[in-house]
Amino acid sequence: MSAAAARVRTVFLGTSWFAADVLRRLVDADHAPALVVTRPDRPAGRGRKLTPPPVADAARELGLPVEQPERLDDDAVARIDAARPDALVVCAYGAIVREPLLSRYPLLNVHPSLLPRWRGAAPVERAIMAGDAETGVSIMELVEELDAGPVIAQETTPIGPDDTYGDVAPRLVELGSRMLVDALDRLADGPLPSTPQPADGVTYAEKIAAADRDLDPSAPAQAQHDHVRALSPHIGARLRLDDGTVLGVRRTRIGEDGGLELLEVQPPGGRPMAYADFLRGRGGR
Repeated sequence: MSAAAARVRTVFLGTSWFAADVLRRLVDADHAPALVVTRPDRPAGRGRKLTPPPVADAARELGLPVEQPERLDDDAVARIDAARPDALVVCAYGAIVREPLLSRYPLLNVHPSLLPRWRGAAPVERAIMAGDAETGVSIMELVEELDAGPVIAQETTPIGPDDTYGDVAPRLVELGSRMLVDALDRLADGPLPSTPQPADGVTYAEKIAAADRDLDPSAPAQAQHDHVRALSPHIGARLRLDDGTVLGVRRTRIGEDGGLELLEVQPPGGRPMAYADFLRGRGGR
């Protein structure tokens, strides 16, 4: 990295574990931000204990200053301005960034999809669920319309036929972090060239809702397998059995007969187990 690149001063806006891992890699590459902005602590888990977002934890571990505004209001913007950034980096922040920030600084957004495909909240899950053979990362300029900004850089990575979210997402962290560091290095030399997104091929990755977890037994086996892969292991698909049991489904495969085979499941209130063991515990039913 050049000495000039080290002078690019940033503020990092992010919230999720994905963003936290990108933040760690920025620090490892000598691109530590001057300030980290993330979302407020929220209740989480069965006990609804107030819990900081992953980015807040990561920033404190790294010794970085953290702000957790409820909104990017005038006060939050003033705190960002006080950090004197040359650019803002946005990664899975979870809130809309509006004016005056949009026009005040260069904004580099790390988005894990091949834009314009899969704009929105759950691009990795939706790509796997749709059976896409590849995905990737787009470094884009942030604009007011959701994930519609011009693309600065884009690279692809394959999605294997049995790859899960747990397989694909870490590869996208590595890819996106490398691309972001490269973009910041180049930003030291001046504005980055970008390409407007095409109007054709736009799809939206809606947030995963509770109903999205349910498998449709009448759907083709491949569609059900893709559904399970997309939600494993972080959310988990589920199957409603004839006796009313809601069974978590963590791992499946397409059998030699073309049907869906359950490999790993999670009974209500229990731990993950082989499906064969689950059946034995139910007397083979």
